[in-house]
Amino acid sequence: MRRHVISSFHNHERIADRGGAMQAKETLFADLVQGRAQQFQVPLYQRTYAWTEKQLNQLWSDVLEQAELLETGDRASTHFLGSVVLAPSPQNEATFPRWLVVDGQQRLTTLSLALAAIRDHIADTQPDEAERIDEEYLVNKRKTGDDHFRLLPTQADRSQFAAHIRGHKETSAGGSVASAYNFFRRKLVAAHDPAAPQDVFRLEQAITSRLTLVAVTAERGDNVHRIFESLNNTGLKLSQADLLRNYLFMRLPTRGEHVYETYWLPLQASLSNDELEQLMWLQLVLDGDDRVRRQDLYTAQQHRFERGEPDEAAIEAYIKELHRHSSLFRRLLHPEEEPDRAVRSYLLRLDAWQAQVTYPALMLLLDRRERGELEPSETARALSYVESFLVRRMICRLPTNNLNRIFQAVPGQLPRDLPVADGLHQLLSAENRFWPGDDELRDKIRTAPFYQYGRWHQRKAVLQRLEESHEHPEPIDFAAAQLTIEHVIPQSPGDEWLRMLGEDASDGESPEELHTRLHHTLGNLTLTAVNAELSNHPFKRKQDLLLGSHLEMNRRIAATERWGAKEILARADELADRAIGLWPAPLRGVGRAERSRDWQLAHQTLAALPHGTWTSYGDLAAFIGSGAQAVGNHLADTPGVSNAYRVLTADGKVADGFRWASPEAGGDVRTRLTTDGIHFTASGAADPAQRLTADDLAQLIAGTDAEDEGQGTAGPSDTDGRAEATQPEETRAERFLRQLAADDSPDTVDAVHGLFAHWEALGGWIGYGAGRVTTSAFLMLGEAGLPGRGIWPLTLYPGGGRGGTAEVVFQYLTAREPFTDRALRAELLRRLNELEGVAIPEGKLELRPGIRLSLLEDHANLKLLTEALTWFRDRWEKREAS
Repeated sequence: MRRHVISSFHNHERIADRGGAMQAKETLFADLVQGRAQQFQVPLYQRTYAWTEKQLNQLWSDVLEQAELLETGDRASTHFLGSVVLAPSPQNEATFPRWLVVDGQQRLTTLSLALAAIRDHIADTQPDEAERIDEEYLVNKRKTGDDHFRLLPTQADRSQFAAHIRGHKETSAGGSVASAYNFFRRKLVAAHDPAAPQDVFRLEQAITSRLTLVAVTAERGDNVHRIFESLNNTGLKLSQADLLRNYLFMRLPTRGEHVYETYWLPLQASLSNDELEQLMWLQLVLDGDDRVRRQDLYTAQQHRFERGEPDEAAIEAYIKELHRHSSLFRRLLHPEEEPDRAVRSYLLRLDAWQAQVTYPALMLLLDRRERGELEPSETARALSYVESFLVRRMICRLPTNNLNRIFQAVPGQLPRDLPVADGLHQLLSAENRFWPGDDELRDKIRTAPFYQYGRWHQRKAVLQRLEESHEHPEPIDFAAAQLTIEHVIPQSPGDEWLRMLGEDASDGESPEELHTRLHHTLGNLTLTAVNAELSNHPFKRKQDLLLGSHLEMNRRIAATERWGAKEILARADELADRAIGLWPAPLRGVGRAERSRDWQLAHQTLAALPHGTWTSYGDLAAFIGSGAQAVGNHLADTPGVSNAYRVLTADGKVADGFRWASPEAGGDVRTRLTTDGIHFTASGAADPAQRLTADDLAQLIAGTDAEDEGQGTAGPSDTDGRAEATQPEETRAERFLRQLAADDSPDTVDAVHGLFAHWEALGGWIGYGAGRVTTSAFLMLGEAGLPGRGIWPLTLYPGGGRGGTAEVVFQYLTAREPFTDRALRAELLRRLNELEGVAIPEGKLELRPGIRLSLLEDHANLKLLTEALTWFRDRWEKREAS
């Protein structure tokens, strides 16, 4: 859908009225940059390229939508991307036009990088098409030097941008430009998703010919600085709900007051403005518009009304229906208001899952029930299919990137010749929906690292539902129990655990490798409120604690004599039986695509490897839930897998049987690795500090959700631990210090106290996590009690038996000013690497590497760390000035 662009034209008309002869016209990227040789220059006073993944994801979503519309044969719809303001450059020539980009450089740079990524994505298989893209959009073929580039960024970005346009990416490893280019390379790999494949040339067409721009051109002599100032002085935009409300009541000259008081005021009182906008969007979807996006709501609804002659009766009927739907929508927002017990249970679980993506289907079911077309029991059965669809896909590690499209299509695609629940079952079972069957579910419960996929509350919800299936006569109150996920075999196993695993190891697999493969699987996970007490204790100690649990699943674990690989797999089979009984399977005849999905996840992971990092066959296999040998065979037999040569043996060597999947990709592997920033030891092994483990790969692909049971680093959940009236038995601060003292030496504990004292002297404060497994402490800047407005450089964890760590939260700093600037994060990395015993590779600049707390026992190290933190504080306080 095309966004409403009148306001953009009006803004530029106001600028023109101030003394310029500016001309505005709607155009496409292809029309703007194609044709004769020309150049768009970003002037010095513009900021550097600054788009983050938030903006890139939104643009990619727009591109995918337009590509899908092209696939359906829709040739008319476009999407308004924004404006580009141009002025003649002082270097302009009649035979070589040059334009200053007064506004819009972020859009032009991003689109150029996206096309460069497409060009490189197809370079090996379709070199002629890659050359075409280069010459049509990116370069002036017959020009040299800076004139070779159609877009010339500011000096700060120029070398990095030029390296990617020229295809010499290895000369510029980091920065926002490189991050954007790598984002599109990853997305292009993901676009081969079997559930929603995208033709790469359709994506190119979407970028060049479906994203509209308003090109505003100034004449020579116009004050471009004044134009730039005006463009950055715009007012607050009206929301889509505001625009639509104004439109509706302008068309109710005689009935407006009655409609407003009877329907609109109660509607507005029951929902926030954001919720009202969402309901307006859902109403369009329920009417069968499965393509409309929420940000296009106003234009889409306006077009629906103006197809005919919208009289007052039609407008009133629309608002009346909106009012009726509001009570149903509130059931989704507040499931406790649902009167039917069975339906309420499903809505509560879907709400806990944060399954807003399913709202179109849920609204349809509640609407059909209210109309008398669906009995409450059938409503509950239909909801069970929705829940199963989400849960089975999550357990089987299927990406969520097409769920919006699937559920938005439900109202328009639901079969009319079947009862509603049966029709929904059939619709979700369609081959391109990828609803995993029983065999795939059972296999993934046995082999996939459940703990590393999905969000933490979803993982907890699965375990909670499995526990509820025991139907204990005295069920636990999960809301009050404060349960967290516990690994039975701990994440950091001691010698006794490794000896037990060694009894089960076979086929040359070491106890450590067996632990890596199994410890995150569902069979090794449970729920408990005594994680801190369980910690890394041997199984005998855990048995005693689990035996007294109110949870049936824990008592069953406690009844087992030992806990090794055989017991984990046996429990996985038992949980699989329960899962199959709880969550209905799709209808038979659904095509199985789980194996291609596994490899798709592997391809996306390898495409995302940062510069200067490598991983092992075992690490990649553990992350995707496969075997190291299977990973090696697949990479050897599959051409075109990005970064496949950066998968090495566990000791950092190129595998003896390594071969290139395609002849044209050949060359010396070590030379390629060196070019990618990987260092080698004297023995010829890749630097182990640059290796990404299975846990690192999980961070790289999915990140870690906020407050992940004390394991995440999103910051304190509420207070700083100094106001703990609700936990008088032990404050969070006391819990952290108790666990630290239990796992670390007195000298380390003293060093941490010294670190905290220095941080507080700098004006910071210490926040403490809510986790009880292993709690955490955060070095916070900002107003205490409002952590979302602050920032933190380090999260400290007790060691769980192996010594504590200080986690450097680079991953979160990438989205927090001023450290969105990669150069600042690199400077923090440099300062930390001055500590004796710290050698964090640059490849982990978007991850969360750890520093052993025991290193702070060295007074010189503690001094260097406090100096680095002082620098961090100073940069944060100067953020607005810079």
